[in-house]
Amino acid sequence: MRMRPLGRSGLFVSELCLGTMTFGGSEGFWGQIGRLGQDEADTLVKTALDAGINFIDTANVYAGGMSERILGQSLKNLGIPRDDVVVATKVLGPMGEGPNARGASRGHILSQCKASVARLGLDHIDLYQIHGFDPATPIAETLEALDTLVRHGHVRYLGLSNWAAWQVMKAIGIAEMRRLAPIVSLQAYYTLVGRDLEREIAPMLTAEGVGLMVWSPLAGGYLSGKYDGEGAAADGRRTTFDFPPVDRTRGGVTLDAMRGIAEARGCSVAQVALAWLLHRDVVTSVIVGAKRVGQLEDNIAATRVRLDAEELARLDAATRLPPEYPGWMLERQGAYRT
Repeated sequence: MRMRPLGRSGLFVSELCLGTMTFGGSEGFWGQIGRLGQDEADTLVKTALDAGINFIDTANVYAGGMSERILGQSLKNLGIPRDDVVVATKVLGPMGEGPNARGASRGHILSQCKASVARLGLDHIDLYQIHGFDPATPIAETLEALDTLVRHGHVRYLGLSNWAAWQVMKAIGIAEMRRLAPIVSLQAYYTLVGRDLEREIAPMLTAEGVGLMVWSPLAGGYLSGKYDGEGAAADGRRTTFDFPPVDRTRGGVTLDAMRGIAEARGCSVAQVALAWLLHRDVVTSVIVGAKRVGQLEDNIAATRVRLDAEELARLDAATRLPPEYPGWMLERQGAYRT
């Protein structure tokens, strides 16, 4: 398990991050995502840590706070030294009925950070992330609230999630201008069947030295191959919650290429999907979630898959984005510099 610096920070995190979205669900949406109780969560956390993963991601909205509670209890049950694990959580979504119990306002951020620390049972949060963009709150207000948390020692590093490139750049500029704690990471969706972030977000992250954490690296299970083709599963997460969206026509071509590589290498299709991400220079850490130990172990094994140039070219040919302005114009006009 390789360790990588998170953006331009001195914080080193494992190339795989354990996602805890499956912890604590009971009914409705969170019940569809996962219903793991304390004992099952303890087993997954131990499996991840034993494999060298030091990075765990959760959010206050996951199962209404139960994911944070279960994760914190797992770390206690397993006797994990605080400095041996990097804990990340997020804030944005509704945590109450009122209009101020949601979003990225100063009040909501400060109150929810306090609540997350209590649920986790920790003295601080290593990486605190804004879970999405709040159009009702000025970015400066959000950043100043986050800076307060860092200065008071409640949070060590700051990140964003699901922001557009221009929004991230605006946040970086405001933080630099006002000498606020910097943004070190972005959590975003990126897969072989969802390479949209390569248009604007990935170049921006590289230029600004911001780390990338990838969520749903298997496209909601689609890139495991079990929902497409002969013998497709009739049950599972994608049958009840078809997200993230996938172009099934392009997806079928992608899975055909992946299955050929997986068969030749004697590995799973899911491992090919994860290995491809781990070969991308822009990627810092890939978040893997699971309901069963076998799933997690299969994902962890992807760190041992080294795709060669020919395999990477095959995957790129099957999944590359079609040309889109201004990309094709920038490439054409920049040719004289190459």
